[in-house]
This record gives sequence, structure tokens and C-alpha cells, in this order.
Amino acid sequence: MSGACDPALGALRCCAAVSSGIFALGVASAQETTGDANKSNNPLTAASSLGLQNYYTPSLFGSNAHTNDFLLRPTVPLAPGDWIKVPQILRGTIPISTRPTSNGDYKTALGDVNVFDIFLFDSGRGMQLGVGPLLTIPTATRPELGAGKWSAGLAAVVVDPSPKRLIGALVQWQHSFAGQSSRPTVNTGSFQPFLIYNLPQGWYLRSTATWSFDLDRGNYYIPVGAGAGKTWRDGKTIFNLYAEPQWTVARAGPGLPQFTVLLGLNMTFGH
Repeated sequence: MSGACDPALGALRCCAAVSSGIFALGVASAQETTGDANKSNNPLTAASSLGLQNYYTPSLFGSNAHTNDFLLRPTVPLAPGDWIKVPQILRGTIPISTRPTSNGDYKTALGDVNVFDIFLFDSGRGMQLGVGPLLTIPTATRPELGAGKWSAGLAAVVVDPSPKRLIGALVQWQHSFAGQSSRPTVNTGSFQPFLIYNLPQGWYLRSTATWSFDLDRGNYYIPVGAGAGKTWRDGKTIFNLYAEPQWTVARAGPGLPQFTVLLGLNMTFGH
């Protein structure tokens, strides 16, 4: 069984090694500001960006298996136009996932791609608000890595920024409308509260774990995260490197994550 863990452990070690090298380069060359930390951590920042995230779960409840999800997250801002009068933020999530198979082996491949289009609105009170549609595409190349369904729904983001901290939440809901008839219906929701507390020289503390709910079957899990990160500049690009352990504090259902380690690197361009 130990040999079967190589794909996820290899991905985690690779992510950590790359992040360590970039971190050392950034500390040596950067001038950090609180504003840069807020821009990089705010999902409603109207700037092109690329996020790399790796979620490694070494332990699942009721199982000795592990999982790994490497997420590639490009974000593209769209200016107001003739048809749509408000700015938009288009974000995609492309997962490369590792899951156990029925024979005790592990497989790593492409999962289901998710895209949402957030329309930005001015609350007039200093808070930022975005709402828009989302779509999940059944691109998974193996059954255990995806739902086998086309799903659509809504995403909403609210952010309250200040020089000392960034508070907000991302809420998503989706329901399947097409796909493989033999696969279960998708009716899921997620709630991601995020709290960023800024420290001097681009350092910050973070808690951003996502709560997940299977609305048809009553399964759910609620993790709590406690991590830290560092932002720095290279020209007009803001780099943001972070790590956040996450512990599940409430759950219902089998095979859910018990403990997860998140490693990430965000690059915000043109600021």
C-alpha cells in the first residue's frame, strides 16, 4: 500500500519544493505592502491572476486511504460592455486529482472543470459584492475523479476589506441537469468563509477552509483552517505564497477528509 501513495506524495513534494524556491527568491527581492496582500487574497480583485493550489488529505474518516487535488485556477477580468453594464470576473478551476480505486491502487488524472462568471456590484458601503452563474463540466477522465454530470448553479461573493484585514465568504450551489444516467444526481452547496489578518512586511494569517454539503443525501463536512502567507512583488506581478492546515470539526457521511494540508501560490498580474 505504501507504494500506492507515490502520486499524491510526489505532487505534494514537488509543490513544496517549487514554492520554497519561489519564496526564497521573493523574500530576497521584494517590497511588500498590506495593499498587495489584500489585492492577492481578494477574489473580487479586478485583475488577471493565476492560482496554484494543492490540497493533500493524508487521512479520511473510516479509511486508511489518502487523496490529493492540485488545482489550476486562472482568473480573467471583463470590463463593462454594451450588453453587460457591470464588470465581471471569470474564474476557472482545473483539477488534477488522485483517488483510491476499488482494487486498492491510486489513479491520478483530470477531474471535472468548474467555471463561474461573477458580476460585480457596488454596495455603496465599502463592501464588495459579486453574483453570477457557474457551470461544472464532466471532463474527468476516470469515474472516481468526477460526477459524470453537467451541473449549473450560482456563485456569490461578499468581501469587506480594510488595511488590517480581509473578511468575506464565497457561496456556491449547483445541480446536475445532464450527463450519465447511471450516476447519482448532483445537488451540492459550499460555503467558504475567509479571514485574512495582515501583518508587517507582507506577512498575514489566514483561515479559508471550504464547508461542503451534499444536499440530497445529507452528507457534509466542516473544516477549520489556520495558516499563514507572504506576499511580495516582482515588477507589476504580486506573488502570494501560503500554507494552511485544515481540520474537520463536524461531519456526516463516510470517507470524508479528517485533516488536509493546503499549499498555494497566487500570481496577480498588472498591479
